[in-house]
Amino acid sequence: MFNEELFKFDIENIKNDLAIEGMTISDDDINLFKQYANNEIDMTNLIQTIKNAVI
Repeated sequence: MFNEELFKFDIENIKNDLAIEGMTISDDDINLFKQYANNEIDMTNLIQTIKNAVI
């Protein structure tokens, strides 16, 4: 199982780093990353989901 406490810590750092670059990360982005980190989706599905969101 994924370490939720560590995950939250890392996500906050990622959010801050992206904010410096003028980018944001949504809760949907976080949930998608959690699914990938927990092996609920594979890389192919992750990429397709991202592509579908951009279109």
